[in-house]
Amino acid sequence: MPFNPAPANQDGQQLSLSTAAARNLASTTKTVPQMQGISSRWLLRLLPWVQVSGGAYRVNRRLTHTLGDGRVEFVATGADVRVIPTELRELPPLRAFEDETVLGALAERFAQREVAAGETIVEAGRPADEVVLIAHGKSNKLGTGKYGDPTVLGVLADGDYVGESLLTGADGEWEFTVRAVTACTVLSLSRAAFEEVQGRADGLRTHLEEVRSASHLAQNKRGEAAIDLASGHAGEPVLPSTFVDYELSPREYELSVAQTVLRVHSRVADLYNEPMNQVEQQLRLTVEALRERQEHELVNSRDFGLLHNADFRQRIRTHSGPPTPDDLDELISRRRKTQYLLAHPKAIAAFGRECSKRGLYPQGVELEGHQVPAWRGIPILPCNKIPVSAAGTSSILAMRTGEEDQGVVGLHQAGIPDEIEPSLNARFMGIDDKAIISYLVSAYYSAAVLVPDALGILEDVEIGHYGN
Repeated sequence: MPFNPAPANQDGQQLSLSTAAARNLASTTKTVPQMQGISSRWLLRLLPWVQVSGGAYRVNRRLTHTLGDGRVEFVATGADVRVIPTELRELPPLRAFEDETVLGALAERFAQREVAAGETIVEAGRPADEVVLIAHGKSNKLGTGKYGDPTVLGVLADGDYVGESLLTGADGEWEFTVRAVTACTVLSLSRAAFEEVQGRADGLRTHLEEVRSASHLAQNKRGEAAIDLASGHAGEPVLPSTFVDYELSPREYELSVAQTVLRVHSRVADLYNEPMNQVEQQLRLTVEALRERQEHELVNSRDFGLLHNADFRQRIRTHSGPPTPDDLDELISRRRKTQYLLAHPKAIAAFGRECSKRGLYPQGVELEGHQVPAWRGIPILPCNKIPVSAAGTSSILAMRTGEEDQGVVGLHQAGIPDEIEPSLNARFMGIDDKAIISYLVSAYYSAAVLVPDALGILEDVEIGHYGN
């Protein structure tokens, strides 16, 4: 039976006001405008924000002798894979070598071979007489433990390499075995091919001699110039003298900006401000969008984003694909005082599945009044700005924060003109001839990693693994 909003007499005449008509005169209870794109933005909330009054932030570090720790890139034409000549500078001995003709000659002499899963790429005890580049695939670096048991020393994948010491004339045997976990494409440069190029390139020979000389400079295990000290002595020996050397060209971080022009018609601002101020609500939602973009840039910017500024020695890969407790243990063990883990929500779910398979049920921790998942007491925080690739892989970030702990810091400049939030302002731009009011809304920010071990990344985390 259909619902009749107003009673009627036998003649069908309406006796009282209908609810539809009454609603036109009643004031409804309403919400402020809602926005689905607002996320938790844990990164913005947890980073210590450093005031950058001059618009730039300089990170001074001790002098480091490390020549290069990058990854090599390749180009493929069908099944044919070649190393990009200039990418050979990612090999430590060739870091500062500029002659692209010689680099091209070296690149041409790399031989490609396909390795099936389970096959050995290099074998411990055999002569180390080649440079090996992993163009594609995943392999394990295997060694022997103290009691003779095999142990995994690390994971090598796309862009990694072994045997680069051959370029500086080192002789010897492989101290480890590299075995393919998946099908791999590798490129190798034999000693004979390298010596052929070196014999015709005086510049290369001179450069490598300088590298060998630099390798004898005293340095600590982090690659920093060593500080000479004496300890445990007796009597009156001559004490060593020393000084702490600094980088001559320290990195400077300039504040980045995210901006938009907010436009509101004056008629809306004048007539429709009850019960909510239209300009305020428009500005509130614009600020939310800017803060979302700010967090995205702090993660993904190629200039200062965390994913692109982690030291290569602090990047590791999963051993089996999905993020296991073992992988997270290795990630957090690479730095002192790991404070936070950031991951895409799907990566957090994948880690939870791996824990459940092992019968592990980690206890959560309370952070800012919220109960969040944790591993080893370290909060695992969701960050949907960390990308998920088309292949279903993502990354997990581990970091230490704050200037006092030589960690990761956010950079901003509070106190700018027309500021409505720290380092974010809305400046009136005027009213045009169409009666539209314009405001320039700007957010200024950046981030800095003070020392390399403040930030680490677990890469190529498979998030779609549901097998037993």
